[in-house]
Amino acid sequence: MKEFVKDKLTVKIMENRTEMGKVAAVDIHDCIVNLLSEKDEINMIFAAAPSQNDVLASLVAYDDIEWNRVNAFHMDEYIGLDKEFEKAGFGNFLNDHIFGKVNFKSVNYINAIATDSEKECERYSCLLKENPTDIVVMGIGENGHIAFNDPWVADFNDEKIAKVVPLDDVCRQQQVNDGCFPSVDKVPKNAITLTCPTLMKSTYKFCIVPAKTKAEAVKNTINNEINEECPATILRVSDNAVLYLDNESSVLL
Repeated sequence: MKEFVKDKLTVKIMENRTEMGKVAAVDIHDCIVNLLSEKDEINMIFAAAPSQNDVLASLVAYDDIEWNRVNAFHMDEYIGLDKEFEKAGFGNFLNDHIFGKVNFKSVNYINAIATDSEKECERYSCLLKENPTDIVVMGIGENGHIAFNDPWVADFNDEKIAKVVPLDDVCRQQQVNDGCFPSVDKVPKNAITLTCPTLMKSTYKFCIVPAKTKAEAVKNTINNEINEECPATILRVSDNAVLYLDNESSVLL
């Protein structure tokens, strides 16, 4: 493993994505256990994407995490997802990979089929206000987004906790590249996302980013100026943030 620090961001590079997932899971496990030694319960936000498969698989394999003292949330969800592709919904993904595999104290979904998306943002924002986030487990998109904060809608000073956003073409194509949809015309054009400040207010951030398709975004995250042109650059000014890479996603560093 290689390790370095850029600004406030710790970067760990592993030989492959399996090892990356295991190393990240060790750190997340230890963080959960330490927090639960100090608090009755904690709150975690999870990203939903194939990039998270390895870390989630390693996390659920632990038998000493008191998940019944953890409240789970997810960070973004499509609006207007056709029933034909409902398995591609992020809530469904997380249910399959972690929410339905361990005994959380509570699982709190963004309602993908809410009739009023703005009201759903308000409802979910209230939940997060009542349950300040301890840990975020997240990734980075091919365009440098975090959650669904694409460069043209990201705002490092956003006053909202959750908001409705349009998805740009690069973001939508990534969902096809990840195998979630057969073509870009099937990918919804809008979503609900937690904002950049909401994610960064978490006490601890663990960002897991494998694969060659993310290499350009990783390079920009580490080397670009810190601004919304590459939303993931905000990790470099955030306390307790760690970025986990494999040999492919780190190839341009």
